[in-house]
Parts: sequence; C-alpha cells; structure tokens
Amino acid sequence: MLSTRLVRMVEEHAEELTEGLLQHFREHPRLTAHVPEDEVRRRTLAVYSHLGRWLTDRSEEAIAETFGGWGRRRHADGVPASELVLALQMMNTHLEKYILASGLGSSAVELYQEEELHFLVDHFFDKAIYWVVRGYEDLSS
Repeated sequence: MLSTRLVRMVEEHAEELTEGLLQHFREHPRLTAHVPEDEVRRRTLAVYSHLGRWLTDRSEEAIAETFGGWGRRRHADGVPASELVLALQMMNTHLEKYILASGLGSSAVELYQEEELHFLVDHFFDKAIYWVVRGYEDLSS
C-alpha cells in the first residue's frame, strides 16, 4: 500500500504546497481567467490536505461529484476548459515535484512506495480531469 509517511507529509504541508501552486498560477501566461483566489486556495487545500482519503477512500462517485461541480462552476464563470485542465495538470505536477524534492526514497522499499504514490496521484488526477471536463460539458450541451 502507499506510504503513509509520504501522504502524511503532503497533508502536513498542504498550506505550503497550496501557496506555491497559487504562485505558479499567478505567473503562468496561459491562465488568464479570473477565478477568485480564495476559492482556488480553498479547493486546492482541500485536495492536498486530504490526499490520503482522496487516494484510498473516495469513490468514483465522490470524485465525479466534486470535480464535476468544479467544471460546472468554471463553465458558468466563463473559464475556458483548457485552463481548467491546465490548472489540474499543474496541481498534479506541483505535488509530484514536491514529493520528489522531499527525497524520502533512500531504500528500495521507500523508492517503491514513492513510485506507487506517483501512480496513485496520477490516476487520481486523471479521474479528476475527466470529471471536471464532464461537468463542464454538462452546461455546454
């Protein structure tokens, strides 16, 4: 199973991760839509601070409900779907870079746990992107 220590580390540093990601959002030239930063902060913090539950306990229905809702709200706000997908990709990349930079993988078992966590995080964000686009499309039809 995934490394509890790695997930706990991410959850404990969720605020730091969130603020770093928000800085990347502010600086990225392709993110031009104006989404209230407080809302982005709250939603990002909710994912990072509860990462273990998202990876292990959350059903497909919970992911569909949460991220489908994000897609519907951003569509209603006029945010392009491409920016929404890019933001989720950046959220994933930012998290993975943080895990790699933490350098916890010194033994073969720890390296395996880190690799497993990367796989689970990627799988989670793949589902999140799918459902955010589905939610976005709900209002496009």
